[in-house]
Amino acid sequence: MPAIKFRGVDFLEFDSLLNDDERLVRNTTRQFIEDNLVPIIEECNRAGRFPKELVKPMAELGFFGASLKGYGCAGMSNVEYGLVMQEMERGDSGVRSFVSVQSALAMYPIHAFGSEEQKETWLPAMQKGEKLGCFGLTEPDFGSNPGGMRTRANKSGKEYVLNGEKMWITSGSIADLAIIWAKVGEENDTIRGFIVETDRPGFKAEDIHGKWSLRASVTSGLSLQDVRVPESNLLPGTGGLKSPLMCLNQARYGIAWGGIGAAMACYDTALQYSQLRKQFRDQPIASHQLVQEKLAWMISEITKAQFLALQVGRLKDENRARPQHISMAKRNNVWMALECARMSRDILGANGVADDYPIMRHMMNLESVKTYEGTHDIHALIIGSSVTGIDAF
Repeated sequence: MPAIKFRGVDFLEFDSLLNDDERLVRNTTRQFIEDNLVPIIEECNRAGRFPKELVKPMAELGFFGASLKGYGCAGMSNVEYGLVMQEMERGDSGVRSFVSVQSALAMYPIHAFGSEEQKETWLPAMQKGEKLGCFGLTEPDFGSNPGGMRTRANKSGKEYVLNGEKMWITSGSIADLAIIWAKVGEENDTIRGFIVETDRPGFKAEDIHGKWSLRASVTSGLSLQDVRVPESNLLPGTGGLKSPLMCLNQARYGIAWGGIGAAMACYDTALQYSQLRKQFRDQPIASHQLVQEKLAWMISEITKAQFLALQVGRLKDENRARPQHISMAKRNNVWMALECARMSRDILGANGVADDYPIMRHMMNLESVKTYEGTHDIHALIIGSSVTGIDAF
């Protein structure tokens, strides 16, 4: 069967709602993914290898901290940034995760909560890909309940001493700095953020092996044993759980767009395959009602997800997006993408499990994406709290 090349997915003239800059950003990212990631991603997935050779080219295109202003960052709109995330995840969720963490979870907290000295020290180098970051919030015993964290930072003279463990940390072992969230005892257990250089004594990162998902992404556990940082490493604008949740909202927004990209990749593969694959009286399987029903469901849900993400992006550019809006987009679009992957695998039959096609890789990756940055159920509770006025946590 001929190789299947992505053709784009736009059933309801979605592109007509994008301006020239947005289309340019999307098309530039799409071409980068086609030329640089698609040819190597299956090998990376098999080997469990992060394609670090793409870091510099991605930096040169302005993908890191793309929606931030100043410090060498591209200053893209939120819609433009979302379209970058869409195309990144169309290539692979793990690579999109890396860019999300560098941008939304490492650079954003420095940009939003850091001192001017911290911003000048770190952001230009991170934008260039010369320094990589990670985000240490989740702990082995605290995922959906980050407020229960045990990591502590105790003041000692002009230093803070950090002790604790973090788990499921993207880029942990390749990062030059970690944004670590810890409870500060003398401040009534207030959660504060710290910039922790990963070469400090007592800091250790070990990769998690045996993953069936996000295999082209580095995932690590972090251990901090009496790690000393100067008080100047405290992010001065942080205070309470609201600060890390603001960072997570930046990442969740990107995930909402990323899910569309993964769904597009699966749907377009299944559509082209069904038009080429012949069965029963030498007819393409696309002529069968059951296959058409699956394709109709997928294109309908992808189209709805596109408009949902675009509206949240427009609201975000007007500073009107609320956390519950982002939760709805993340929850819906990742669920939709996973269902598209499953239906696409079904259309391809046995071929769907082979990495000649991207579908099974996307399916496995999306199982993680559905869980991280707030599970499907947790986002349901965020939406439920918004519409009822009653917290069910």
